Amino acid sequence: MGAIQTTTPTQESLLERLHLARKQSDELFNIVKPEFLYERPIEERHRIVFYVGHLEAFDWNLLRERVFQAESFNPNFDRLFAFGIDPVDGAVPSDQPKDWPNIDGVRNYVSCARRTIDDNLSGHFSENTETLLNVAIEHRLMHAETLAYMLHQLPYDQKQCLHSKPHLVVDSTTPSMVEIPSGSATLGLSRDDTQFGWDNEYEIHRLDVPAFAIDKYMVTNGQYLEFIAANGYKDETFWTQSDWQWITAHHIQHPVFWVHAGDGWNYRTMFAEISLPLDWPVYVSHAEASAYARWAGKSLPTEAQWHRAAYGTTEGEQRVYPWGDAEPDSHKGNFDFYRWNPTRIGAFPQGQSAFGAFDMLGNGWEWTSTLFQPLPGFEAFPFYPGYSADFFDGKHYVIKGGSARTAASMLRRSFRNWFQPHYQYVYAGFRCVSERD
Repeated sequence: MGAIQTTTPTQESLLERLHLARKQSDELFNIVKPEFLYERPIEERHRIVFYVGHLEAFDWNLLRERVFQAESFNPNFDRLFAFGIDPVDGAVPSDQPKDWPNIDGVRNYVSCARRTIDDNLSGHFSENTETLLNVAIEHRLMHAETLAYMLHQLPYDQKQCLHSKPHLVVDSTTPSMVEIPSGSATLGLSRDDTQFGWDNEYEIHRLDVPAFAIDKYMVTNGQYLEFIAANGYKDETFWTQSDWQWITAHHIQHPVFWVHAGDGWNYRTMFAEISLPLDWPVYVSHAEASAYARWAGKSLPTEAQWHRAAYGTTEGEQRVYPWGDAEPDSHKGNFDFYRWNPTRIGAFPQGQSAFGAFDMLGNGWEWTSTLFQPLPGFEAFPFYPGYSADFFDGKHYVIKGGSARTAASMLRRSFRNWFQPHYQYVYAGFRCVSERD
């Protein structure tokens, strides 16, 4: 009789995380009423039906030949659902609903892929398998967030309304800045670190950062309203040439989550339209954030400045999280799928950094002025060579932090996210910096 294959606690944890991630993505698709799964809420992205198949196709294509040998049961679907899109230069897809397979066939593909993966994983664990499972899990969790961006734009009558957590009642805050003394910032991960990281998180890179000041809180809807009242969208001097061409060509006059309501504004949350919450962080594109910063006489932080403000200390040590070494929980920030919406700024004093900056993890990603480029020592994943490298194109900017829909595993210090400067749909805000001599 052969040896009995067993799994280690680490492997069991990975399998549990995979099943939980599947549950989270399934619940997200259940928001959409079945007859609207072929809609395209954001024109730069695929139709919803693609993502139903994509998450399983990704796992299947990643694991089938690298972890276990299994025959493909639907090669056409393996190819059709393999890759998402991020078109640049204004290009958008032109496919029609009739071009996509029947949803029952897609769901059957999902079920077969999951069953085959689960049946074949047992007994095939290795260090490489653990890496690939981390990739599969975090890829799915990333989509659990980016799909929320899509479904956010879906008309309310096309989705099932879920209950959100009640709003937090906190004291009012006053916009101010905190001083950050000169010091070092550590980006990236060491290859000797046992923690999982994506290829763009390597190699570890330390930078000296001169003194600067940074907003204590993210810029709010109320503050951004002042920019609009000052005709910020009509003054070319606050915008780069390409950004100005974008807002004029597309008639951009306000954040995409804002809705005109008589003489005022409403706010489009995931499941209802409400009066504009002035003390929530504003969600805007990089172009809009940059224009506001110029109007305010400031700038967006570099990736290194953001790191210094979030993780640095006056003693020179750098924290694992802004608040210290304790793992993320619901008392330290608005993240990990606990809520659908932002909270008012300053709601999580337990999560502030050593320098007194609030909400640097959760409640909205934060734009930086840093183009997404490789860290020194970058090596592309051999099993996913285009994950990062395809976006080192000078057309994407680093965002840091996390939103209410960001999984806790991706709140690690080294995690780097990125988007194009004219993409408005991300749950991303910003804070400004002022240089110091």
